[in-house]
Amino acid sequence: MTAGEGDSIGTPDWLSAFRRHLAAVAVGNLAWEFAQMPLYTLWRTGTPGEIAFAALHCTLGDVLIAACSLVAALLFLGSPEWPRRRFVPVAAAAITIGLGYTFYSEAANLARGAWAYSELMPTLPWLGTGLSPVAQWLVIPTASLFWAYRT
Repeated sequence: MTAGEGDSIGTPDWLSAFRRHLAAVAVGNLAWEFAQMPLYTLWRTGTPGEIAFAALHCTLGDVLIAACSLVAALLFLGSPEWPRRRFVPVAAAAITIGLGYTFYSEAANLARGAWAYSELMPTLPWLGTGLSPVAQWLVIPTASLFWAYRT
């Protein structure tokens, strides 16, 4: 098979898809972090600089979590032809890993007082985890993975 033989025109290769996913995750999470800030006590107690730092810091963490989640999913479930092959299992695993880490991180950071929810944050009653971070890890990775694949 020669280079390019069997390739589908317009179908992204894995590296391009990975890069697009991370770029979309960065933009989406930055917007989400600023939008959900009133759901945390920092919105009332922090200075504008502290709020901006927190949003940027959390966005960088989100990008790292997304990258690690996708790499782990690719290692266990991927294919050399990803995303053309095995896209759905890899995407589902990456989203599940990121969501699992979110549950852990929210619980750990709330317990150690790294951050606190304001009374505006809806929480999952059985866990106490904020609904906004859970929705964030369902919506943004799903949208960015499908965008990266379709582009």
